[in-house]
Order: sequence, then structure tokens, then C-alpha cells
Amino acid sequence: MHPEISPYQRCVEGSKRVRFDIDRDVIRGRAFEFNQKFLPDGLSKSQSLTFLDEHERILFSQIQGRTYANLFGLVERFIGPKMAEVSQHHWLGDQHAFEALMRFTDEELKHQEMFRRIERMIAQGMPGGYTFLPKPNDVAGAVLSKCTWAVLGLICHIEIFVLSHYRQAIEPDANLSALWKDVFTFHAREEAQHAIVDELEWQREDARLSDGLRDQAVDDLIDLVAAVDGILQMQAGADAEYFLKVCGRNLKPTEADSIRKTMLSAYRWQYIVSGVQDERFQKMLGGLISAEQMERIGTALKPILAAK
Repeated sequence: MHPEISPYQRCVEGSKRVRFDIDRDVIRGRAFEFNQKFLPDGLSKSQSLTFLDEHERILFSQIQGRTYANLFGLVERFIGPKMAEVSQHHWLGDQHAFEALMRFTDEELKHQEMFRRIERMIAQGMPGGYTFLPKPNDVAGAVLSKCTWAVLGLICHIEIFVLSHYRQAIEPDANLSALWKDVFTFHAREEAQHAIVDELEWQREDARLSDGLRDQAVDDLIDLVAAVDGILQMQAGADAEYFLKVCGRNLKPTEADSIRKTMLSAYRWQYIVSGVQDERFQKMLGGLISAEQMERIGTALKPILAAK
């Protein structure tokens, strides 16, 4: 009888099946279609802006889609190093776990390169003036200064909302730029394996902690979510002003204010709320912490949830 395949081994085999090449599988010599949306309506919230015409809603989604790609390039700057770091626990042990983490790290480096290329390609077809404000190395340094439990929790949250966005909004939308959609189709396929590995590593790290250290780790996770919200407020402000500058007409003050509010609301939904409300993430987090700690996280999230 053959021994049962471990979860790490299944992830290694899954990684082999879905691994992609940026040029051969994703870009394939194509350019972006700037007469089509990038981010789907369910994520961009563009349909709530009824005073915009169709061209303007497409532009609104493209600006968000550009930032969507840049923010994933940003978070992968700290995901790769953290996965490389936790792999040390398997160096002289489970080699399937070690391989899964090395593949994870290598794929995150590839994703960074893909998103750098996507930014250069999008920049060629959009008006000048767009600025991505967060500094990747500074953000990565700040995140990696927190405890491993909290960083793995943040990474798990990110990977789970990537899959939720793809399955619920990106995959079903037939009106997106074909190249943009393919970028996030191939990205989601690899992230599906990464989410499983991260859940395993988060559980392994949790088992090492005392009650006191876990309580401190919850505070670190709360701090990280607050830092993410700060980044979103900064970038949403920049993206809203860019839209107002390049949309081609002067909007009324009330309309301009709606653009600013909707941009931030959309970003909070995309990068915080959709993840923390995901059933898979809630089950995972709830299995690691106490009811009091979960309530503490909920209290910290209330201003964001109320503002979304």
C-alpha cells in the first residue's frame, strides 16, 4: 500500500501542473485593450457612479486595475522573503514541505517581475500623471518587522481574497481586457497552491506559541491591517485625483467627492473587507485565536467596515 500523500506534496504536484511562463502563457505578444475594463464592476464599484458615462467608468476601472497589479507586486516583496525564512524549519526535515516553500518563493519572484512588466505596458497606453505612492522596500521592511504569526496571517488573508476576487468577479466577467484577465487567471492558479501552504505554515507557527505570545501576535496583526488601510487611503487619494485630472471634463464638486469616496471604499473592500469576511479566512483565524481575541480584531475593524 502506498503511503498517503502529504498536503505539502500535493502542493508540489499542484505547483507543477499550474506553473506558467510570463511570455509564453500570459502576454503572448499582446497589448492591453484600453477600450475595455480592467477591474470588474463588482470590485471597482464603478456602477455606483451613475453620473459617469461608459468611457469614464472604463477609465475608472483601468486606474484601479493598474493599482491592483502594482499592489500585488508590492505585497509579494514581503511574501517571498517570509516564505524563504520559514522554510528553514524544514531544511533537515520534510523535503516536500521545503520544496513547496521554495516553489512558493520562486513563484512570488516571478509574479513581481510580471507585475513590473504589466505596469510598463499599461503606462504606454494611459495618460501621464499616474503615481504609485507606496515604496515596496519600506513597506516590506515594516511588515517583516512584525512577528511571523502575524505576517503569515496577513499573507493568508491576501491569498484568500485573491482567489475570492477571481472566482466571484474576474472569471465571470466577459467584458474585461483579455490580457488583464489572463494575468489574474494565471496568478490565481498559482496563488491557490500558495494559500494551502501558507495555511499549513500559519498552523505550524501557531503551535509554537504560548498564549501570551499569541496575544501579542494578534496585536501585530491588528497593526498590519491598520498599516494596510493607511496605504489604501494614500493610494486611493492619488488615484482619485489622477482620474479627475484625466477623465476629460470638470466634474461638479459633489461628483468629485463621490469619486474620492468610492475609490477608497472600493480599495477597502478589495484589500481588507473581502478577505476578512471570507468564510475560509474566518474559519482559519477562528481556529487559532480565542473569542476575546476575535472580538478585539472585530473592534479594530469596525471603522473600516463602517466606512466601506
